[in-house]
Amino acid sequence: MTRRHGYALLSAIIALIVGLSAAIYVGVAADDGSTGSSTTALGNAGAAPASTGIWVGAWSASPAGAEPGTETTGMAGRSVRNVVHMSVGGTSARITLSNLYGQSALTITHASIAVAAASDTAAATADTMRRLTFDGNTTVVVPAGRQVLSDAVRIVVPQGSDILVTTYSPTASGPVTYHPRARQISYVAQGDLTEDVTGAGYTEQTPFWRYVTAVDVLSHDADGTVVAFGDSLTDGITSTLGANHRWTDVLSQRLRTAVESGRDLPRYSVVNEGISGNQVLAGGLGRPADNQSGLDRFSRDVLSRTNVKVVIVDLGVNDILRNPRVADPDRIVAGLRTLVRQAHAHGIKVVGATLMPFQGHRGYSQAREAVREQVNAEIRSGRVYDAVVDFDKALRDPYNPRKLRADYDSGDHLHPSDKGYARMAGVFDLKDLKGSAPAEL
Repeated sequence: MTRRHGYALLSAIIALIVGLSAAIYVGVAADDGSTGSSTTALGNAGAAPASTGIWVGAWSASPAGAEPGTETTGMAGRSVRNVVHMSVGGTSARITLSNLYGQSALTITHASIAVAAASDTAAATADTMRRLTFDGNTTVVVPAGRQVLSDAVRIVVPQGSDILVTTYSPTASGPVTYHPRARQISYVAQGDLTEDVTGAGYTEQTPFWRYVTAVDVLSHDADGTVVAFGDSLTDGITSTLGANHRWTDVLSQRLRTAVESGRDLPRYSVVNEGISGNQVLAGGLGRPADNQSGLDRFSRDVLSRTNVKVVIVDLGVNDILRNPRVADPDRIVAGLRTLVRQAHAHGIKVVGATLMPFQGHRGYSQAREAVREQVNAEIRSGRVYDAVVDFDKALRDPYNPRKLRADYDSGDHLHPSDKGYARMAGVFDLKDLKGSAPAEL
């Protein structure tokens, strides 16, 4: 070989190495911050983004149980169009579908994502409809008790927008995994109208979210995710339907506004993992249990979510109210401490909320009030959480601290009004989102 040919060969080898290195760098950067499977997330190479953005959670809803009336046929032959609200924007998206409560495999032959044309509509904004794939395939089979993550698809998702996530299954699949207290109207159509933009065929309205449990986005606006983990107070069951007035919605907007104004605060999205009736210690009946306890679902709904930096825990009231006897405050607090230890093991900071008053509610008693006060005393002591948000102090009646202030009360003496939810978000110290989990609490 001549010297000239040797130099040419060496140059070609160097060029090949540089090209491979650049490709690897782009692939890693595109999945930066994701706690999901990078292979699955970027499996559809044609749709996957080449971006240095970070994957964060933009919306979530915990699977809460099996939908009554769907035990035999599921949603066979119908298109399910879920309307979900984005806490942050992004340039690409991926979704999680759950068959946790199914008794047989769920076959989805067609799925899509689009930006809604407006609030309270099944119509999509022109040119935003995208077909979803799973490891490059348009059909996916979700085994009973499992979930799947879609491939990433390029779509511009505006912050604060509503997104339409639509699925179609042609075959009976047994019970539908759902979230019943959505406080958002979604839609159903007969036949496969998964990519229909007009929404005209979606004549059936539903207050449930079905199958979809998370939407992640590749974002340049957020560096991590905050998960709100709680019960009906976090689920927002008395907030105005379709208005996104849960305290988590208000907190998300408040944090974004503060960051945009130049305050030294982390750029985080906020997602909601509240389930109405949820308890720290006890779950419902069935396998898996309906409304799984906080201890049983924490790994699924917090630790496995995308790029979680902080979790806000607001649990314990139902352990007091739903216990046929007087609940043990020490057991409730021990359960909360277990959640904190699990979060810390994953480097997640924990902000905990005091339990709000409920005098006037049908479950109230002096004995249960005493348990609430004991749990709150331990939370305020600083021996449970990394930081504390005092929802109790913020919403209680100053003349009778055992009950909610009248204008913060929805009327059932347990759940807040829209004004009460706004107060919960307003009293939250945004600086508590800074920093990371301590090595030891």
